[in-house]
Amino acid sequence: MERVCFQLRVRPERIDEYRERHRNVWPDMREALRAAGWRNYSLFLRDDGLLIGYLEADDFEAAQRAMADTEVNTRWQREMAPFFEVGRPDEGLLRLAEVFHLD
Repeated sequence: MERVCFQLRVRPERIDEYRERHRNVWPDMREALRAAGWRNYSLFLRDDGLLIGYLEADDFEAAQRAMADTEVNTRWQREMAPFFEVGRPDEGLLRLAEVFHLD
């Protein structure tokens, strides 16, 4: 199992709307994430727009590819792209290296 942490930056003027959109993530998007192998997935957002994501997957690259192949992800990424400074968040995430884990 891989533990994955990543960062992105939400545009400051879109932070409130970004939070609102994530209160009601589409059920088919949630199901697609589960089916692709994304587990224990969380997003954390700082007031200046720094977004940190965490998830667990057996194979993160395979889980990303599985999501990329879904229609719901294509729709979700298209709608979310304007919120980010890098465009599509699934293509612009910066993966962070794990330096410590307390098991």
